[in-house]
Amino acid sequence: MLELSIESLGQRGEGLVRSVRGTAHIPGALPRERVLARLEGERGKLIEILEASPERVAPICSYFGDCGGCATQHLGRALYSSWKREILAGALADAHIEAPLGALIDAHGEGRRRATFHARFATEGAHVEIGFMQARAHRIVEIEACPVLAPPMSGAIGAARALAACLRGVGKPLDISVTATLSGLDIDIRGCGPLEFSARQKLVHAADRLDLARLSNHGEAIIERRTPEILMGAARVSPPPGGFLQATLEGERILAELALSAVQGARRVADLFCGVGAFALRLAARHEVRAVEVDRPALTALARAAGATPGLRGVACEVRDLFHRPLGRDELKAFDAVVFDPPRAGALAQSRELAASGVQTIVAISCNAATFARDVSILAAGGYRLESVTPIDQFRFSPHIEIVGVLRKPPAGKPRKGLRAKGFLG
Repeated sequence: MLELSIESLGQRGEGLVRSVRGTAHIPGALPRERVLARLEGERGKLIEILEASPERVAPICSYFGDCGGCATQHLGRALYSSWKREILAGALADAHIEAPLGALIDAHGEGRRRATFHARFATEGAHVEIGFMQARAHRIVEIEACPVLAPPMSGAIGAARALAACLRGVGKPLDISVTATLSGLDIDIRGCGPLEFSARQKLVHAADRLDLARLSNHGEAIIERRTPEILMGAARVSPPPGGFLQATLEGERILAELALSAVQGARRVADLFCGVGAFALRLAARHEVRAVEVDRPALTALARAAGATPGLRGVACEVRDLFHRPLGRDELKAFDAVVFDPPRAGALAQSRELAASGVQTIVAISCNAATFARDVSILAAGGYRLESVTPIDQFRFSPHIEIVGVLRKPPAGKPRKGLRAKGFLG
């Protein structure tokens, strides 16, 4: 056991101590604290706080420190905001990008509208473990409530427990994804594989008892009692089972608002990696939109919603793998603006084509600071000016961050301002 003075925060919210032996990571410790900790290599376990930081606050959840869902409930607001903003600032600096970085926007709203619960079965008896994984471990932390969930998710944990109990005979670990929709809870179960008739009937009865909107197994609907719907602009979307949505309603609203503001004046806009249409369906109220996505069920949901919504200017949908077949620079000539929101891996191939294009405005949206910085470096090398970067916090108490970057290509011969890129690294 060692007495340590914490110097700074790491990217996962852990306290850092640097020495000749390297950097030690102490979860739960804050800068300017003296602590007793037990070290095992680069990881440390906090034993006692000898001198607490004035930035330390009481966690809002009794499971904090054990449950791996939240990492930073002990951070005061000022330290929390600066830490999250620095995650993005560090990624930009590593990529040699200098750009205007806005203040962190709180997008938690009323809380998370979706969550995935893990279910494991005790070797003996009828007990079902339902909860989130322990930090840096494979053990489930059983929970009865979660303060970061939105009020419409209030029945989610109980519903997950009841459904898991129906599948006890399967004997497999389960992941139960729950989404709050306008019609009620939409639940997709993963891990159990194909189900026998008797198991499906148990789930049907449970769905009735729990008043679920829809219950699915591996994306296949078992019962749909009401069509699950999400409001996106003026459109009502029925997402596919287990389909991707932004974590909070407020987060989606803010991301879309920033994107719409950036592309004002554009006639034709491409929405790449469009999902079920969080941006496309809002953009279509003012612009002609081409929506591109590899996930066919998601794109089908978008197309149906667009077709059922009066007043939209038109949404052309295309199923396409943008990782392997990005829109080429010649195809991009048809658009005045492009919005792209890829998975965490970023949009490497598409960014290269965009960099060589003449698209006037690009809105780069990302949930990964490192790949965002990489993609922006490529665009900058192609002549784009990074006008603004906005960090958005819809994953409160976690290291995750959403980012919106607005890039514009000045007319030929006009000097670039606002971004300096020293080349693309890696």
